[in-house]
Amino acid sequence: MADDTLPKASVISKVEILGYHKLHAAEKAALTELLNSLELIYLTPASYEIAIQLRQQRKLTLGDALTAATCFERGYTLATCNIGDFAWIEELKVFNPLEEG
Repeated sequence: MADDTLPKASVISKVEILGYHKLHAAEKAALTELLNSLELIYLTPASYEIAIQLRQQRKLTLGDALTAATCFERGYTLATCNIGDFAWIEELKVFNPLEEG
């Protein structure tokens, strides 16, 4: 049984993070270890539909739309340093993990 209080990562975030073309071997190893310690969240048909609706409303990258849709669908909080990119999505909980407070 999954624990909804533990941090999770969208499979889309995993692709974006580990697929970054300037990632060095040590960074990749550390990030892989981190991602492997998290529960991976996969997309559902509802996620796709929400992502389509989001992209029809505003310019949003595919990765951001799919990640936001996954969090929105499941009621999860989206952790990102780019909170402004998601502020317009009503009812999506967003926070910047690098900000204190």
